[in-house]
Amino acid sequence: MDRKSIDKALKELRKEDNKRKFSQSFDMIINLKDLNLKNPEEAVDFFVTLQHGLGKKMKVVALTGPELEERAKQVCDLVITLRDFDKYADKKVAKKVGAEYDFFIGQAEIMPKVAQTFGRVLGPRNKMPNPKLGTIVPAKGQVDQLYDRLQRTVRVSAKKAPVIQVKVGNESMKDEDIIDNIMLIYDQTVHHTPKEKANIKSVSVKLTMSKPVKVE
Repeated sequence: MDRKSIDKALKELRKEDNKRKFSQSFDMIINLKDLNLKNPEEAVDFFVTLQHGLGKKMKVVALTGPELEERAKQVCDLVITLRDFDKYADKKVAKKVGAEYDFFIGQAEIMPKVAQTFGRVLGPRNKMPNPKLGTIVPAKGQVDQLYDRLQRTVRVSAKKAPVIQVKVGNESMKDEDIIDNIMLIYDQTVHHTPKEKANIKSVSVKLTMSKPVKVE
């Protein structure tokens, strides 16, 4: 796969018949092969910090004790402190937050309470604070740099089916920036599979409301 073939696919997607009244996202679809996903060593699940972000703001929640509260309020879009957790024991309230926000930072010292209160909602959405992502932070941790990194971070995952679908940008972005993001995700996927390129069956890109276009 090279930049020229990706550029051709993006131009195909930007044709007039794919236009909508809103800015659509570009998704990358990677079909995998010759993997035993029941074997944890062959499951694909990692995070990539993109070069150019996704062309939209990612909304971040901090789940904190009093020690981290003030620093989190300076940068995060929502701060839920330990004293407010009882309100989120209502699953409907927790689900609303889980659906509206993209990433959740958790203070390390209160993670058992975070898991108890939010685990049943954030777990199925793959949004629980995660040590792989660095979103479990100590009481005296800095959250500003983490917040900035999360604006450019995506999760690349294939645990149950041999297919990855991940956002790589939107229509407001330059094609060369989207291509950079696609190339980075592709290279990292190759790196995270046991047989590398031999585990890649095909790659496609699509808009939110379009059919996939194969990258030759």
